[in-house]
Amino acid sequence: MEQPKINSLGELKKAGYKTKQIKDEVRQNLITLIGEKKSPFNTILGYEDTVIPDVERALLSRHNILFLGLRGQAKTRMAREMVNLLDEWIPVIAGSEINDDPFAPISHYARKLVEEMGDDTPIAWLHRSGRYGEKLATPDVSVADLIGDIDPIKAANMRLSFADEQALHYGIIPRSHRGIFVINELPDLQARIQVSLFNILQEGDIQIRGFKLRLPLDILFVFTANPEDYTNRGSIVTPLKDRIESQIITHYPKTVELSKAITQQEADILPEQVQKVEVPDMCSLLIEQIAMEARKSELVDKKSGVSARLTISAYENLVSTAELRALLSNQARTIVRISDFIGVIPSITGKIELVYEGEQEGPLNVAHRLLGLAIRAIFTDYFPDPQSFKKGRELQKAKTKVSPYLSVIDWFGKGNDVVTMQSDTDATYLANLYKVDGLYAIVKQYYPTATEAEAGLLMEFLLHGLAEFSLISKNGVEKGGYAFADMLGSMMNLNLGSEEEDDE
Repeated sequence: MEQPKINSLGELKKAGYKTKQIKDEVRQNLITLIGEKKSPFNTILGYEDTVIPDVERALLSRHNILFLGLRGQAKTRMAREMVNLLDEWIPVIAGSEINDDPFAPISHYARKLVEEMGDDTPIAWLHRSGRYGEKLATPDVSVADLIGDIDPIKAANMRLSFADEQALHYGIIPRSHRGIFVINELPDLQARIQVSLFNILQEGDIQIRGFKLRLPLDILFVFTANPEDYTNRGSIVTPLKDRIESQIITHYPKTVELSKAITQQEADILPEQVQKVEVPDMCSLLIEQIAMEARKSELVDKKSGVSARLTISAYENLVSTAELRALLSNQARTIVRISDFIGVIPSITGKIELVYEGEQEGPLNVAHRLLGLAIRAIFTDYFPDPQSFKKGRELQKAKTKVSPYLSVIDWFGKGNDVVTMQSDTDATYLANLYKVDGLYAIVKQYYPTATEAEAGLLMEFLLHGLAEFSLISKNGVEKGGYAFADMLGSMMNLNLGSEEEDDE
């Protein structure tokens, strides 16, 4: 819709334009979208049956909203998407600092202009994208920042008394009049600053420096908060919380597939990277499983949460790791390997908060452990569960089938080992994997149509999986890679090494 051509108050009256309160405007537009079976929250995945219905109910009730949830749960994204529920254009008095309604001006400037010019008062049109204000709550935010203050420079230049309304400088909230205003991380706002919001939420007006001034603002307020903040950094003062009509709980994606869809939507992958790097579905799922494992790990602080940004940055790093190898090897195209997940480790260590035990373990070790747990978790989606083939009286009575992994385990049991380096060329990578007796045969048994590149990934994944089920050993090597060997032999070497150190 193009900007309307109406340029004066008189023309606006003739056109029959009627002003709507912001919450009525949002409510009516939401009702229209619901009738058309459309959603204003088009980029939000995973909230269709939980958060979004709660938000719709709150908006139909004309409520201010508090989104309560851990970091990386799209709280701010939800607030920004509400802009889609605003009318595309609204008229404002030209030159107004606070988007004055031509039919109900509230600032001194606008009131005086309408009084002097009447129907000739100039009108400007404000797009809905300009009707959104946002402020991150930090301890240094002041009442003047949010509400306003006396501007001594303006008073001096205009020769005004400090008691004159024209000497006021409006804060970000009055400037969001007739729009949506968001305060992120509300508990970080000092208690005395939170108190300054009481009147705005309850009465819809503000007071600045004791002025006998009633400024009836029309604003839809949205707040975000992390439950951790209630105990660690600050709190929402009870009277303010009481004035926010709807508190909506957000959550992380409930399935790996849903988490994967969010990552695919949000990851910033360049077209040239898409052309050069193939990311198999297994590797995408593994990225998401890492986050799932982190969220339930005893080493990770659950109160802090594990942001969806972990999987997004991890996916971007995974693609870049494979791309770098392809560039160094002068390859036109490559496929992601399990060893490329070495490049994902920085995305994990930078996105998780550890408890004391995790700090003792060390961020790098925790990240590698999470990767191992993720491999173990999805391994049985691709190959038979190794645990179902373990020997034991009950299993022998049940005539359990022979493990398909015996040939691989026996090969390592004979003293053989294999190293997969992240920087290996495709030829070297495959040649090392083919050395392991029975490894390729297992892959072809379960994936007979796999291409050579896919078979290579599956063979490498098989080795990692067997290591996570403690059937073979796995150790990281310098310059980025993994060494696989016999589990018993590795344990013997470790024990011998310890005894030699004790002798010294």
